[in-house]
Amino acid sequence: MRIAIPDDYQDCVRSLDCFARLDGHQVTCYHDNVKDIDALAARLADADAIVLTRERTAITAALLDRLPRLRLISQTGKVAGHIDLAACTARGIAVTEGSGSGAATAELTWALMLASRRHLVAEANRLRAGKWQGHLGQQLRGQRLGVWSYGRIGRQVAGFGQAFGMQVWVWGREGSTADARKDGFEVAPSREAFFAQSDVVSLHVRLSADTEGIVTAADLARMKPTALLVNTSRAELIAPGALVDALQAGRPGFAAVDAYEREPVLGADDPLLRLDNALCTPHIGFVEKDNYEAYFGGAFDNINRFFAGTPANLANPEALGRLRRGPAD
Repeated sequence: MRIAIPDDYQDCVRSLDCFARLDGHQVTCYHDNVKDIDALAARLADADAIVLTRERTAITAALLDRLPRLRLISQTGKVAGHIDLAACTARGIAVTEGSGSGAATAELTWALMLASRRHLVAEANRLRAGKWQGHLGQQLRGQRLGVWSYGRIGRQVAGFGQAFGMQVWVWGREGSTADARKDGFEVAPSREAFFAQSDVVSLHVRLSADTEGIVTAADLARMKPTALLVNTSRAELIAPGALVDALQAGRPGFAAVDAYEREPVLGADDPLLRLDNALCTPHIGFVEKDNYEAYFGGAFDNINRFFAGTPANLANPEALGRLRRGPAD
């Protein structure tokens, strides 16, 4: 089968151990990000299957109409709004999905907290420039950590905070806060208190139509001038432009972010990169060797199962009754 893998930014997929699971297939990897529909259609027109790296490429009905051979979209991780699932089903295209532990993202979240509080990047750069100490850092022990959403990643971050001696509390939907209480964590008395009293706020909310823009300018304005906002989830959780405005106003005083409204960010073309009180990384929370082995290994297994006639992990099982037939069928 012909398999296309777009958005392999680091040209690393072929180096994964799990890539051997695609032996016998004709695989083409692309290492840039293309958004133009004509360019995407040209690249993917001959593909029987596409492997998507998270939400890097949007699959629309208009694009699907120009992919006559496509029978399967194998998603790394969970399917989100970047795939028009109804359009796939209507055209007889199956969509499979996988899962991951979230450990890599939780670890990066903690690394960003530590690096921000101790000004690690600035201090390392000063030393390379021939200078000595320039900033007075601050320890995390004893500070209030606010974790928004106690899910797969949020609960790991809350555990890290507890291990570091922080005062951890949680905010989120009722199910999320109920789980946190069961595990012995405090729940913030109100949304207003969560933002106003936390020294560090870490976002771990899944992006959806309901959560887009869920963090408002008013929420950010309640934060302390000394507070840190960490976002390793999705930029769209914060109202457009609100974080830049808030950092310029000094509430919160600092931010550490790993996700942006438009990705990839090339040419330093994002206003956050021009702020001294923002530590920015290029969406590398899930970009880690073991995580990639799990994500892509699952995606490749789903491909082999599908073409062997035993599809599994379908996001649109209703498509089974109208699956496209390929040249080899």
